Amino acid sequence: MRLSDEQLEQFDRDGFIVLRDFAPKEQCEAILDVAKTHLKYRIEPLETETGYDQKDKAYRTDVADYRSLFQEELAPVRRLRQVYERDILFKEWMEDAKIRPILEQILRDKVVLTLAHHNSIMTKMPHVSTQTRWHQDRRYWRYTDNNLVSVWLALGEEYSDNGVLEFMPGSHRMHFDADQFDEKEYFREDSPKNSALIQSKVSTRLQRGDVVIFHSLLLHRANKNDTDEPKIAFVYTVKGSRTKAIENTRSSAYSEVALD
Repeated sequence: MRLSDEQLEQFDRDGFIVLRDFAPKEQCEAILDVAKTHLKYRIEPLETETGYDQKDKAYRTDVADYRSLFQEELAPVRRLRQVYERDILFKEWMEDAKIRPILEQILRDKVVLTLAHHNSIMTKMPHVSTQTRWHQDRRYWRYTDNNLVSVWLALGEEYSDNGVLEFMPGSHRMHFDADQFDEKEYFREDSPKNSALIQSKVSTRLQRGDVVIFHSLLLHRANKNDTDEPKIAFVYTVKGSRTKAIENTRSSAYSEVALD
């Protein structure tokens, strides 16, 4: 499968694209069953809601040990980390050949899985999850350039009330001043310089099997989950083969997988 010229132009302009009904429902259900088991038994490494917004820039940039802390053992889980090696179903989805031509089009390069970032089952647990504030994923990643995109698989229905992704179209191509972000590099909602762009935000309801591909510099956010059911999704990141992780950073602390 490949993108049409119009679809590729749309991704380049907006920084994201939605591929409807891309993954088979049976595959999504199987992935979801395994994810729920890992969540039930809190299989490490994982990240909890405890102190999520308080983690500083140094922590997010440098810490490579993703095991949660003992005192977080009862806290709601925010994500299962390092899922590539957890189960063959996760590995097969991340190496899926059907999506590879699309990623090659977007990256204009051969596709490489980077296991240092995302590589996660993302959760928003009912009533206890927190919002995800406006941010660029690339802000804590250390690479020689910005040619990285993330692949988001909806494992169930996603909409505003349970925390669907929202994007600022075109923000991956914009230059921002330092004062448009706070000390943790979240995009400031209280800045007059940001208000017009924030008003441009868009979101789209997702169904099981829908895939969203989005650029590493695209500003995005999500609400907390105010419904009675958990929202669970799968996200991983790829880069072009010419894009290199900078040595002695978290980005180089994990292996990469070239997809030929």
